[in-house]
Amino acid sequence: MKSKVMGLSEAVKEIPNEGACLALGGFAITRNPIAFVHEIIRQQKKDLDVYQTVAGMDTELLVGAGCVKKLNYTSGSLDRFGRLERINADIDQGKLDIREYSGLSLSMRFLAGAMGIPFIPTKALLGTHMLRDLIEKKDDGVRVETSPFDGEKYVYLKAIQPDIAVIHAQYADKTGNVIIEGPKWDVEMAKSAKKLYVTVEKIVSEEYIKQNVEKVAIPSLYTHAIIEVPFGAFPNAVYKVYDYDREYLIDYAKTNKNIDKYDNYLKEYVLGTKDHNEFLEKIGGLARLSNIKADPIFGYKVEVS
Repeated sequence: MKSKVMGLSEAVKEIPNEGACLALGGFAITRNPIAFVHEIIRQQKKDLDVYQTVAGMDTELLVGAGCVKKLNYTSGSLDRFGRLERINADIDQGKLDIREYSGLSLSMRFLAGAMGIPFIPTKALLGTHMLRDLIEKKDDGVRVETSPFDGEKYVYLKAIQPDIAVIHAQYADKTGNVIIEGPKWDVEMAKSAKKLYVTVEKIVSEEYIKQNVEKVAIPSLYTHAIIEVPFGAFPNAVYKVYDYDREYLIDYAKTNKNIDKYDNYLKEYVLGTKDHNEFLEKIGGLARLSNIKADPIFGYKVEVS
């Protein structure tokens, strides 16, 4: 099969400069495609329509850099380290078109997109302020209709098929078979996209995939491009490879509370670095990265007393 391996800069250049519909994987501080997002900011993509089930540092960076016009999500945070201050500030100031769903309802929209059906019915949002707000905003993703089968009201959720989806995973082969270790919350989202870009810690052989076929979460059929980016989720965690960087996230959670400090962060660590390798060198290189490597048994860093 044809190789789907691409470079990071080359992959991001395929994204339209304005108005793309972009779905991001990850969950708060785990498996977020940080390296890909950094490159989006460097290439100054604008007016993005972003979908993410649980937003994290990746979406926060895009919003803070002025790349996002509309955000569709359920919630988000830096987990124990703090809030997504740049997202919250833009919402409070009316700078961001925000559409809030429940986790189940947004996941079902991705599921419908992955299945290739136009909508999916649910009762998940009935009676909630989320549904009321979505209807008031004339969001085209929801409709309340009466079922012809039982005569009851359902919320019809429109399928999401984003132009582009980006996830970070542990491994893939060059043809696009993707292995995800641990929770697989973004598989339906990945399969729903018109083009799926997957950054991975390591590109493995096709023989390795054959020997671990039960771990393949996303077959090559769905994958547009594979990009090898070691530590591509830093400072967030990738199960069985490395843990999150506690000190880095503590510092970032303080920085993002102040717009001037945040802008300086972007200038120094994102716009001031030519690529992901230079970013990693700037934050401390191998000396820092080796300190967060995962324990091979537990899958996360284990503190030795």
